[in-house]
Amino acid sequence: MITFVKVVIILELRIENKNGKKHIFDVFRQQWVVLTPEEGVRQHFCHFLMQVKSYPQISIANECTLPINGQLQRCDTVVYSKGTPVMLVEYKASSVKITQDVINQALRYNTKLHVPYIVITNGVDTYCFYINYATLKATPLTDIPEYKVISSDE
Repeated sequence: MITFVKVVIILELRIENKNGKKHIFDVFRQQWVVLTPEEGVRQHFCHFLMQVKSYPQISIANECTLPINGQLQRCDTVVYSKGTPVMLVEYKASSVKITQDVINQALRYNTKLHVPYIVITNGVDTYCFYINYATLKATPLTDIPEYKVISSDE
């Protein structure tokens, strides 16, 4: 599990009440979305990637649709480098524990994407793995890699 050092992130989040529900403007999707607990984790983590780990906003795609076993599934976040997916991020609300089922969900998405980095977070607990496809070995990492690291992998 990754332990985060306290980092100040300046969030300029646009939040509005619409039809009795809080909505947040997702700068990555360029649209208003309902502010659920999971969406709050997504927004904070994506802004962390941009502000602390130097991920370009354009490299982060939220709610990506993937065909899996004949059904369309939505992967929470995919990070791209030069048009190639390099990281998959699965979010849960902070009240949801990271279990093997959550890990299996991310791995199911990765059967289509084949990314070298998988992150699973509920905003409290965060896990990051590097997958070496040559050896078929997943290595837990102690930190989220900088964008320059994941974008230079072959």
